[in-house]
Amino acid sequence: MKKIALLPVWVIVCSLAGVFGAQFEPGIWYEVLQKPNWTPPNWVFPVVWPILYVMMGTSGWLIWREDAMSLSDYEFKWFFVQLILNALWSWLFFGKHYISTGLAEILLLWIAIAFTLLLFWKKNRIAGLLLVPYLLWISYASALNFAIWQLN
Repeated sequence: MKKIALLPVWVIVCSLAGVFGAQFEPGIWYEVLQKPNWTPPNWVFPVVWPILYVMMGTSGWLIWREDAMSLSDYEFKWFFVQLILNALWSWLFFGKHYISTGLAEILLLWIAIAFTLLLFWKKNRIAGLLLVPYLLWISYASALNFAIWQLN
């Protein structure tokens, strides 16, 4: 029963990446960039990200509650690396306006998510499945970052 009480903690930890990233708003700099016509409207992001953070937190929690799992295990190292990369992208892209560095970083993020998903899948299929929408969203975001890089 104690373990179920920690599910919100996992969601909050994941959401902290979003809280950090939200400090770096797109602003005028982003508005004037050339973007492909398949760029989502701005209202999509505050709808999608909270859902993804809840799914990520639930996924991490499902793995953490598995027998013999510790936060120092390989799976959690990848999980926390992808969380850090998640938070850093907004700082690089929106905060520093580093389009090419943001592109390189989001590709590293994609790799970290893919590794995390595969490692989680081996331990708990539901935990792995919960990361699939996140990987798909970052795939889309990577393509968008690439298009913006090309256009600008």
